[in-house]
Amino acid sequence: MSSNKPVDQMSDAEKTARIKQVVLQAGQDLRARNPWLKHQDAIGVTIMLLSVAGMLGTAYAYYLGLVAWWLCIPMVAIFASFIHELEHDLIHLMYFRKRPRINTLMLIIGWIARPSTVSPLVRRRVHLHHHKHSGTESDLEERGITNGERWGLKRLLMTGDNMLAIYLRPKSTYKMVRAYIAAQNPKDKRELNALIKEQRRAYFPLGNLYYLAWHGWLAYHAVALGAVAIGQPLQLSGWAASTVGVLNFLAVTWMLPSFLRTFCLHFVSSNMHYYGDVEDGNIMQQTQVLKPWWMLPFQLFCFNFGSTHAIHHFVVKEPFYIRQWTAPAAHKVMREMGVRFNDTGTFVRGNRFTGKATAQQTASTAAA
Repeated sequence: MSSNKPVDQMSDAEKTARIKQVVLQAGQDLRARNPWLKHQDAIGVTIMLLSVAGMLGTAYAYYLGLVAWWLCIPMVAIFASFIHELEHDLIHLMYFRKRPRINTLMLIIGWIARPSTVSPLVRRRVHLHHHKHSGTESDLEERGITNGERWGLKRLLMTGDNMLAIYLRPKSTYKMVRAYIAAQNPKDKRELNALIKEQRRAYFPLGNLYYLAWHGWLAYHAVALGAVAIGQPLQLSGWAASTVGVLNFLAVTWMLPSFLRTFCLHFVSSNMHYYGDVEDGNIMQQTQVLKPWWMLPFQLFCFNFGSTHAIHHFVVKEPFYIRQWTAPAAHKVMREMGVRFNDTGTFVRGNRFTGKATAQQTASTAAA
C-alpha cells in the first residue's frame, strides 16, 4: 500500500492495514523506551496478584467496619475490572503462551473474582469467533450481552444480568446459539454434541452458584420490603438469619461489585460494537471509539473499554495496558482512516452500522 495514497481512494482493507501498521509501531517504540514492558508474563502475574489482594483487602476492611458498603462495592468492582482485562488477554494467550497450565490457573482465579461471567474456558472459543465474525448473527459473545437489541426496559434489565439476558429472550438466545454452533462447522455428530454441551455448561459451576445466590438475595429483600410495607416485617432466627447475614456480606463484597462491573462493561461494549448491517470480516465496520464525557462513570468500571477496545480489533496481540498507553497514536490514525468516534446514534439504531439491512440480510430473512 502506498503511504501517499489519499484516504478517500483507499479500500477498507488498506485503511485497516494502515491502522495496524501505526499501532504496532507505537507499541514497538513504547517497548524500546521501556524495556521492562518486555517481561509480559511477570506483568500479568503482578496485575493478577495486586487486583485479587485489592479485592480481598477491601472486603476484609468492610468486615472490620473500616470501609462503608457504598465505598466497598465500587472499590471491589474497579479491582475486578483489571482482572477482566487480564482474562481477555489470557484468552488471547498474551501471558504464559508456552505454559498453558499457568494460563488456565490464572483464568480460573479470574473467574472466581468475577463469577457473573461465562466460564473463561468456554469463552475462549466464543471470543475468538467474535473476532472473526464480529457483528454477525453468529457473534454469540456480543449478542449475548444485548448487542443489536432495541433499547428499552427489557434491554436495560438484561445488560447487567446474564441470566435475565437468557430468560427474557429464550427464542432469540436459542437462535443465536444455533447460529454460533453452525458457524463452527462441526465435522460430525460427536463434534456437534460437544459444542452443544459446551454451551450448556457455560456458567457451570461458579456462574450457576453466583446467580442462585444473587437472585435469591434479591428475592429475599423484595419480600422483606413488601412485608415491611404491609406492617408485617419478617422475623428471622437461627440458620435463616445466619444465611441472610452471609448473603448480605457476599452481596457487598462479591455480588453487587460483579453486577456493577458487568452492567458498565456490557453497556459500553454492546454499544460500541455494531451489529447486523456490517460486512463480515470488515474491521472498519465492527466497532467505534465511544468515549463521550457522560460515559466516564461507566468507563471507570471497565478500564476505559469504550476508548481502547476498538484498537484491539485492529491489533489483537497488544495487552490492555499497552493499548491505554498507545491510544493517542492509535486514535489519531483511526480518525484519519475514518473509524467512527462517539456515534451515539447507535443507541436509537439498535447498534446498526447504518440502520439499513444489507442485501445479505434481506436474502437470509427471505430464506428463513
